[in-house]
Amino acid sequence: MSGKDAGALSLGAQLLLEMREDIIGGRLLPGTALVEAELVKAYNASRNTIREALHQLDREGLATYVRHKGVMVRHKGVMVRRLGLAEVRDLFTVRRTLELQAILTSRPLREYQSDRMLDALEAAELAQSREDWRALGTHGLHFHQHIVGLLGSPLFDEFFATVAAQIRLLFSLAPDEEHFQRPWVIRDRQIHDLLAAGQRQAAAEAMASYLDDSENRLLDLLSAARPL
Repeated sequence: MSGKDAGALSLGAQLLLEMREDIIGGRLLPGTALVEAELVKAYNASRNTIREALHQLDREGLATYVRHKGVMVRHKGVMVRRLGLAEVRDLFTVRRTLELQAILTSRPLREYQSDRMLDALEAAELAQSREDWRALGTHGLHFHQHIVGLLGSPLFDEFFATVAAQIRLLFSLAPDEEHFQRPWVIRDRQIHDLLAAGQRQAAAEAMASYLDDSENRLLDLLSAARPL
């Protein structure tokens, strides 16, 4: 791994990007043990770099230290115990701020921007046809990352990657992945099509409705998972 990669990011920053993407992509599932020796081999990084990344993932709420078990990707039990409804609402405050701003201030979609969104949408639709609901969730999050990408800010892109990874872990609260994931892909395509047609206000309204419904669904899941 080169420190010049990805816009001259440090090795630690590049490793964090990769680990967040592996959480978003469902390759690091909730409850996965993050064993230093295994991570050194998997990510071709030093132990010190791995340790720094694990501490940062803990600060971001993506991993947690468990007594006698070491570091783990945050799992359902930890989220239910430690994540409050206010924290979930805060995640969606961030999403609204970034995604709606990206839509409302964007210029007409350039071909490469539309292509990235369409690639994510087509991958999500393929996952749906295969009933691969985990993959559908991943590609849906990628679509929303491309929305934020319209802002043209690498800092916002990195920040939103953390938010997307936190949202991905919240998906694990759904007892029925199909029921939770199925409604979103058609709504994502509607948002893209409105953007592609230059209808920014309508696209923003569709996104606002999407985020309201997504937030409410996740709040319901968290409430249902909490012990009485």
